Formats: sequence, structure tokens, C-alpha cells
Amino acid sequence: MVCLKAYCAAHYPDAKNDLANVFLERCLELTHGHGAGVVQIVMPQNWLFLPGYKKQRARLLKRMSWNLLARLGEGGFDSPQAAGAFIILLTQTHAPAAKGFEMCGVDVSAPKTAAEKAVLLRDEAELVSVSQHGQLGNPDARVMFEAQSSVTTLNKYAYHNLGICTGDSIRFYRKFWEFADRPIGWNWMQSTVETSKDFDGCESLVYWEEGAGVLYDFVVEKLGEDQVGSWLRGRNAWGRHGVLISAMRELPATSYLGGLFDENAVVVVCEDPKVVPALWCYCSDPSYSIEVRKANQTLKVRGDLVKVPFDLAHWQQIAAERYPNGLPKPYSDDPTQWLFHGHPRPASDPLQVAVARLVGYTWPAESDDKMELSDEARGWVSRSKTLASHADKDGIVCIPPVGREASASDRLLNLLADAYGADWSNDVLAQLLTAADHAGKSLETWLRDKFFTQHCSLFGNRPFVWHIWDDLHDGFAALVNYHKLGYKTLEALIYTYLGDWISRQKRDAENSVDGAQEKLAAAEALKKRLELILAGEAPYDIFVRWKPIEDQPIGWNPDLNDGVRLNIRPFLSVPDVGKKGAGVLRDKPKSLHWGKDRGSDVPSAPWYELGLQYGGKVGDRISDHHLSLEEKHKAREKAK
Repeated sequence: MVCLKAYCAAHYPDAKNDLANVFLERCLELTHGHGAGVVQIVMPQNWLFLPGYKKQRARLLKRMSWNLLARLGEGGFDSPQAAGAFIILLTQTHAPAAKGFEMCGVDVSAPKTAAEKAVLLRDEAELVSVSQHGQLGNPDARVMFEAQSSVTTLNKYAYHNLGICTGDSIRFYRKFWEFADRPIGWNWMQSTVETSKDFDGCESLVYWEEGAGVLYDFVVEKLGEDQVGSWLRGRNAWGRHGVLISAMRELPATSYLGGLFDENAVVVVCEDPKVVPALWCYCSDPSYSIEVRKANQTLKVRGDLVKVPFDLAHWQQIAAERYPNGLPKPYSDDPTQWLFHGHPRPASDPLQVAVARLVGYTWPAESDDKMELSDEARGWVSRSKTLASHADKDGIVCIPPVGREASASDRLLNLLADAYGADWSNDVLAQLLTAADHAGKSLETWLRDKFFTQHCSLFGNRPFVWHIWDDLHDGFAALVNYHKLGYKTLEALIYTYLGDWISRQKRDAENSVDGAQEKLAAAEALKKRLELILAGEAPYDIFVRWKPIEDQPIGWNPDLNDGVRLNIRPFLSVPDVGKKGAGVLRDKPKSLHWGKDRGSDVPSAPWYELGLQYGGKVGDRISDHHLSLEEKHKAREKAK
């Protein structure tokens, strides 16, 4: 491989970035001296517009005749191994194009399958002609099917900024709902959105520590001091308002709020703040994505996001009509956004919000008076605070009535009635259950059967309300606020709440009540599993690969900074009571794994050589490891 790279660099310097481009050059060489020899080749399309191929493009546009260019796009092959390739079919003649020569092009990238593309390519696609020499006048000599517009380009008024790359997202990124409050050292971080919205992408936190802590040291060790800026990026945008673009596929956009943003997003900001409303109107309009994709069809787009035509006067007029009082201030009804006001009534998922409030969770916007929010959002925050009396003090809400506490469904109904006030009715409840895919059924059966699965889906498989149960549809079950589930709270769950339930089943069994014996057996089995978690002996322990052994949790004493993914593992690892792989939880959150994490660690990592133990290599990021209590205690004593 090293020899091949050296050969390509020495003999084909303009094409060395991709072996396919080297093949093209070699094929053209083979036609030299044979009259007007023709080369027809299928190859990746990104070299038609990426800056790294500018010299090769310009040279071939000057020296070769481009007869036909077919843009096939993604899915041009039937082979699943090549399904994600973006490809072109290119026909070139080894002879300079005559003056006025027009190259022909056809675009069949829209269909999803190779068969559909073949039909379109053969019978139906429109053939367009553009000046070959005119392509040299495009930015970076990019090859395009459309004539370059004479309108001023966006980069005259705005510039793009790349976001932070940590090199270990599992260690340094969290969803905000993984914490009860934003801890010291963690900063808000915007990320990508699926569709264009006024305010979105506000889900994540990054362990930033003002750019001078653990993350900085990690990047220095990984890349070297002189390369830190290639990962810890975005400073030119911080503190400004602009547009955050999810730089993939349809390029959806949202308002940029001025903070940190991740590597999957690109932020476009203006030197003149007065241009921002026009910028937002343009970037959130479908025409923006169309213009960008004319020039760049790669999956990820960066600099070309601002190399598109931009009619400032036109978009300023649209902005003035759409926002006569200026752009709106932040507001969201989405509970997955830290901007969310916390009230169930206007929320996009009222039942999920109500359950979260019932177990004592509140949203960041409710406690951060400095967060920029609209007046409407502040109004809903005030109304949310009136629901505080419904919050459970220890974060444990049993679905059946236990002890002196009412059932979860009764308590939830009371909270919803207060939230909706005079507008509350059985019809409203029926509408909420229908929206939650539980039409015609009761609130209690939704809590037992649907809540947790929907909760995991809504909150990115990092649930903060855990549904612990004994596998009986009328047995013991509790909704638990993860943020309050420390050692003593788990003890209370086992010996107070579950203990009360067990005592009741024993009395009922003695009185020959139907089903009591089955409930007693299920509850006692659940108790044994929870006691395993409380003790934390391997393999029911928590292992954190970036912490030395003396700092690993002993028993159920989780560090919330380590995230839900690691801390939930003991509850999923104990023998299943119901669904396979779910342990004592009602369902198993999808996409959770504890094998080898992506990437390789730095030499200073405490478990740098652990990969060798599991048949891998030094530096493998192993999360599927267990430590006995004895090992941990000995390590702590030694550290003292």
C-alpha cells in the first residue's frame, strides 16, 4: 500500500487522492497516439467538485473532449456492498475540445434503485448541453450541468464554520436529559436536525471545561499540540447568530444559537448581523439545497454551502414580509430540546412530559433564567412550576398502589387535570391515548405496556425514567427517576416499596386469594435481581473504560457523568424477568451495546492494553469488561 501511494504521488500527482482517478489518467494514457481514442469509465463522482481535484479537472477540461457525463448518484449498483457509492459514467476523447464545444450531460441520481436508473438513463432522461470551456469559469472549475449564475454568491456575506470533533463521542458527549442539572464543565452543544425548523438540534452537551480540560489533553495526546485546531473548531462562530446546517442529503437548517456545535453540523454566520434574517430565509428554503446540490453531490458538504448564488435584496424582502418584528426568539414544544418549557399541554408528547414531571424531572429552561427564550416560552415555564406539587420526592412511582401511595395512573390523571385546567375531560384523555398508539385502552395499561418503549424511542435510547417490573401485567412495577436512583433509593425500592408488595402478597396467599402465589414468586425473583445490582458484583457491575480501577463504581453508586449507556447496564445484565436482554426493565433500549467502541485510545488511557485480553489489539476501546468487588477494593486501598 505504501509503495502504491508513493507511485501514484510520483506519476499522477493531480489524481493521487483516489485510485479511481489514477485509473482514469492511465486509461487516457493508453489512448494517446491512437487518433481520437475514447475512454468510457464508471467512477466516483466527488472529484467533479471537491477542491482537492481542481488541478485535474482544469487540466482535463482543457486537454480532453468531454463527450458524455451521466450522473448516477447513490444506488447505481445492485450490489449491497456498493449501495452507498455516488458514481458517474464518463466518456472522454483524447483530444482538446474545439471552440464552442458543448459537453452533454444526463442526471439520473433521483431514483433509488439501479433498475430505475437504468430505465431513465436508456429511455427517458433529458439530455442537456453546456459549454465545456465554460466549466473553467465555475468556482474551483467544478463540473456542473447548469450554467453558472451571475448573481453574487453567498460567501460575499457569510462564511462557514466546522464544529467540534472529540475523537471519542461516547466519553465526551451526552444528551442533556442524562443529567438532572447541567454539571460544571459541560456546555450546551447544538447538533444536526432532520427537517428545517426554527429551533432544533438542542439535545446535546459536550465536556468542554472551557477548552482547557480533559478533552483538550486528550486531543493533544491524540493529534499533537499543533493539530488541536483541526478538531476543536468553531470559535469564529461562537457568540454570533446564524444558521446551523445539517450538511448531509437535503441540508435541513435551524437557527444557530451562538454556542458550541458538533462535527456533523456546519454553521453559517454573517459579519453583518442585519443579514441574518435574509440568510435564515434562504437557507431554510428548499431552493437552497437545490442550488448547493447542483455544485456538490457528496453526502457531506462543507465549503460549498456558501458557494451558491445569493440575491440579498430578494431574501431581505422575504425576511421583512415574514418577520416584520425581526427573527423570533427561541421557543420549542419538543421535550427533547433544552429550550422546552416543561409544560405538558402544548408539548409534542404530553403524556411523556407528564410522566417525567410525575417522577420529579424538570427541563433546563425551567431553571436557567439566563437562557434566551421567547415571552411565550417564559409564560409556559411559569405555568410548569405550578405542577411541582405532583412531583414524587424520591422519584419512585409504583404503577399499582403500594403503601400509602396511590397508583401511578391516578397520580398521572391528577397531574394532567391540573395541567389542562377547565379544558380537561375524558375526551382529552382519549385523544392523548390515541396519539400514544393506545386508542380505546386505559391510562394504566399504557403505563404498563407502552410507556417505556415510547420513552426510549423519544429520548434516543438514553431513558431517564426506568420501568422496573416483575413480568406480570398485574404485578409489581415502578417508574423510577434515574437521576434520583442512588444506593439508598435502590434500597428503598427493594425493601420498602417492593417489600410492602411482597408482604401484601404473602397475606393474600395465606388467605388463598387468586393469583397471589404467582405475584409473590415473581416479586421475590425481582428482589433477588435488584439485590445483585445493589451489590454490584461482576458481571452486574458498571465498567467505565476511561477510569482507572480505583475510580470504578463499587456497588450501585453510579456517576451520572458517565452517562445512561453505561449506568443502565446492570439493570439489563441481570437474568431477564421478561423480554430477552432487558433484565428487570420492561423493554431493552435499542442500539445499546458494550463491545468495542469505535476508534482507538491514547497510550495514557487506563485500559490501553485491554484489547489484547479480548483478542484485539493495543488501544482498542473495550467496554465489555467486568471487575470483581475484591479487585476494586484492593485497588482503592492501594491508591490510599
